[in-house]
Amino acid sequence: MPAGTSARPAREREAWSVTRMNRALGDDAAMTLRALRDDYDTLTRLERGALDTEALLARGRALRDELLDRHASAIYHDVTNGLTTPLRLAELVRVVADRFPGLVPSANAVAKEHVRTRRDKLGVEVDQGILVAHLLADPVTGEHLMEAMTLPHPRSAAALAEVRRTGAVDLGSVRVDRRGRVGHVTLQNVQSLNAEDAETTEALEIAVDVVLLDDEIDVGVLRGAQMTHPRWAGRRVFGSGINLTRLRDGRIPLVEFFLERELGVISKIHRGHPRDGRGPSDARHEKPWIAAVDSFAIGGACQFLLVVDHVIAETDAYFSLPATREGIIPGYGGGRLARAIGEQRAKHVVFFSDRIPASTSDGRLLAGDVVPAEDMQARIDSAAEQLTRAGMRSVQANRRALRLATEPLDTFREVMSAYARDQAYCVDDPALVTNLERVWPAARRSA
Repeated sequence: MPAGTSARPAREREAWSVTRMNRALGDDAAMTLRALRDDYDTLTRLERGALDTEALLARGRALRDELLDRHASAIYHDVTNGLTTPLRLAELVRVVADRFPGLVPSANAVAKEHVRTRRDKLGVEVDQGILVAHLLADPVTGEHLMEAMTLPHPRSAAALAEVRRTGAVDLGSVRVDRRGRVGHVTLQNVQSLNAEDAETTEALEIAVDVVLLDDEIDVGVLRGAQMTHPRWAGRRVFGSGINLTRLRDGRIPLVEFFLERELGVISKIHRGHPRDGRGPSDARHEKPWIAAVDSFAIGGACQFLLVVDHVIAETDAYFSLPATREGIIPGYGGGRLARAIGEQRAKHVVFFSDRIPASTSDGRLLAGDVVPAEDMQARIDSAAEQLTRAGMRSVQANRRALRLATEPLDTFREVMSAYARDQAYCVDDPALVTNLERVWPAARRSA
């Protein structure tokens, strides 16, 4: 049971929650929340697209924004017991739904939403995005939430124990092998060209935790396995980005995929773990990372290249970040890409789906090494040795200095606040399905 939830019967829990609302937020806020809860009840009896539905959604979002403008900090302090209980995003929205019913959809309502087709969804996940946007907008609650998301995943301890015992752990779509002082993280969703969804993202986050937590590992390597997909059978592929079939069908959740991926696994590669679970934001437990790109890195896979310390690509590989063609936002990826290759070139990549061949001048701004396929492993081994030659203290200090100079934590927090809201609306937009069916017919074959 998530921390902070209650095991009491539903009626008793509801009365307890109303009492808590009155105490934490005041009578006016409690009345607003009861109105929002009634709207949720009404929405379940309507079909998406009806005028009444759209009016209820619009009214509810306006009320929710107004309430959170005044009370987001108090709500967060309440559910985290005065900032003493760190909660991952998925757990956070469940606890908020339980303690402050009406503010975000209940776990049951979200579960029902996840089995609806994209066109039939009620759009209640947008309310989760609105909550997270407000929490990240506040410097205190935002930093606490970001720190909570970079703590080790609850399942990582068991995976770490397996690596310490055997030197490897298989997490399904991801595998970790410790060879020497290097943690090799192999992306092995082999039937779908390493397409990403909530499950693969969780497995990758656990793998990254293992590398960061294992004292016998100094550097992490990300690389794709050999594929079984008919077109690419026997070839290594780094990644094809989000699973477009699942996105089209409404099976990619806002919180567990889009938001937790950005604030979890990507942030852990970039910033590491909080040292001892506390301390200033610039005191991190982090390690250098290498990404080895065979064939291609598309979309979300390309985002990983923008937070690692060194990219090695085979000569014929390419990179792309076709976000607007998919109808979504590539997290902080667009900004990081602009920093790497220039704003105008990045806009062409994001808005017009340009590919960046690794062997071009733009490609070499992303990949420090471009080598023939047969030389990839030797170059990976050499780069890992070079990265740690001067000692771990030096490499960690230098990557931290570069990060603090180019991407201050407050800047990241502010961008993520906007992202939480904007991505929620993008994913809820009916045009997303139309766009995917028009532009990505091959998506039907990637699940």
